[in-house]
Amino acid sequence: MSPQKKHWMVTLQEVFYPALAVVGIPSNTITFLIIWRRSCMLSRSSTFYLMAISVADNLVLIFIVILELSVKYHQQEPFWSYDPWCSLRDIFNYGAYNASTWLVVMFTVERFIAIHTWKMKTKICTPRCAAWTITAVFLFSHLCAIPYYWSNASVYVNNQTRCIYKTEAPFQFIHTLVWFQTLQAYIIPFLVILTLNGLTLRLISLSNRVHITADLTSRVNKVMPLLRSRKRKSVVLLVTVSMSFMLLSVTRAITQIILRTTHMYTFDRNDYYHQINIAADTGTMLSLSNAAVNMYLYVCTQSKFRQEFLACVRQVSFYCKAKL
Repeated sequence: MSPQKKHWMVTLQEVFYPALAVVGIPSNTITFLIIWRRSCMLSRSSTFYLMAISVADNLVLIFIVILELSVKYHQQEPFWSYDPWCSLRDIFNYGAYNASTWLVVMFTVERFIAIHTWKMKTKICTPRCAAWTITAVFLFSHLCAIPYYWSNASVYVNNQTRCIYKTEAPFQFIHTLVWFQTLQAYIIPFLVILTLNGLTLRLISLSNRVHITADLTSRVNKVMPLLRSRKRKSVVLLVTVSMSFMLLSVTRAITQIILRTTHMYTFDRNDYYHQINIAADTGTMLSLSNAAVNMYLYVCTQSKFRQEFLACVRQVSFYCKAKL
């Protein structure tokens, strides 16, 4: 009997995930080095957050995209199918993903404070506070993933070793883990980002009204001088980073909620005759693309970063030509 024909979705993912890692890891590394070594006209606290996001994104690409998904589609029995890696896998995966997510959230909060409140800005929008916040995000993201150590088991099924949820684990325990992850990775971050960006854009609209009174103009310009070029660039950077995160993550968030709240939870996730599985895996690919796109967003929206990036490209090109 001829082997079953491979579904196009499987072939797509076999190509997509290695390509995502090849594109994303160098771009995040370049972004980190440019922001660290060059003057991009960013505040010191913003510099810390953007460098931390680059590190977290690379961890997502290493742990999830390469070690889990790329290996999964190119090996019949990945190394993490066996103990102790089966129990440890999700700690590193969810720890990295949640750190990447919440660094975007905290960057949104920090920029919102810097743009709107001058009194709190001097206390919160500092390199010291940013460093402590980043450390706490990485620490708590991985601490919150520790319960996954007791959720997975390595089992031998159908002549193959697989890493799956423990069959003897209480249903309430697994269900709580799934919903807690959905809340902290999607629902709460979405609500925070939408609320703060909505308030920011509302105040920008307020400051740009033509028929604004002189008194109101004076008060707005005194408290929130949004008309200045640097402040506008800060707003553009904030909205670009946070909204791109939301747009790329929303498909996965919706499909995960559907899978967890309907009878579709019992479907075989490898059966692509169910359309929800195609939608869910498409959402996963889009969501993980978050970890590879930031450099290109900065190049498109931040003129100073673009200048520094092009300068680095010219230096590398000149060095390569000199070697030849």
